[in-house]
Amino acid sequence: MAAKYTVSAKRTSAKVGKKTRRATPKTKNVPVAKTYKLYINGKFPRTESGRYFKLEHKGKVVANVCQASRKDFREAVVAARAAQKGWASASAFLKGQILYRIAEMLEGRHQQFVDELQAQGVLKAPAEAEVDQAIDCLVHYAGWADKYQQIFSAVNPVASSHFNFSVPEPTGVVSLLAPQRSGLLGLVANIAPAIVGGNTVVVLASQRLPLCAISFAEVLHSSDVPGGVVNILTGATDELAGQFASHMDVNAVIYCGTSKQTITEIEEQAANNVKRVITRAGKYAHGPYTIKDTLEIKTTWHPVGA
Repeated sequence: MAAKYTVSAKRTSAKVGKKTRRATPKTKNVPVAKTYKLYINGKFPRTESGRYFKLEHKGKVVANVCQASRKDFREAVVAARAAQKGWASASAFLKGQILYRIAEMLEGRHQQFVDELQAQGVLKAPAEAEVDQAIDCLVHYAGWADKYQQIFSAVNPVASSHFNFSVPEPTGVVSLLAPQRSGLLGLVANIAPAIVGGNTVVVLASQRLPLCAISFAEVLHSSDVPGGVVNILTGATDELAGQFASHMDVNAVIYCGTSKQTITEIEEQAANNVKRVITRAGKYAHGPYTIKDTLEIKTTWHPVGA
């Protein structure tokens, strides 16, 4: 009887175990939206304010995006100022190599940027074209790194016994309000000419299409760009536009938009320290004159025979 009982108990245990396994419901992973942070001084901090906004497309949360504050902007300007002297003194060859490296790294993550643009509502073909054009833009300015000086430098005739030379120099720290309608190309087409000229930049990414901006910061982070040369914030244009124009340690401001009210506000605020204002209305013109927008021409006099 004991042997029969033992066998019966084993069978019962097996059946119970089998039923238990069948009864276990299948579990699904809870989707976790990625939080896109800021990029300041070569690091990826969250905004000091703790604010963020949900980026949605077709009723679905695509990502959580940090909403930068004025303090975040001030910290970015400090980082840009600290990096500007070293970046300006880097050789033209090195700047060109770094921009080309950015293009290489962007090419390696081509599909990621296409996917991010599509996740924000951009159709596949325009998304692919935008990433391709952004890569081409970086290669274009990498080629100009050691050439624009020849175009904008000059030996000037003067009516005295002097040599007179004009040479381009970087403006310094540039604040940039990126285009709203382009998540990647508008960003790259404005950052590249500014930094190839030896400036450092603080950028406010498109509020409507912000994802590619921080992913592009990840590309910069792995492309030999010194910390502080490019600083990228996400957030509300209306909240930060005045700060971008009024900060006394910013030397030039670029606004890529068409709002007359915003342009007027920027021009009024920029006048406090005679800051250069550049408006581009979202256009992506390439070439040396886009580099010249953020250059100063320095003239040197030298007596003949000395």
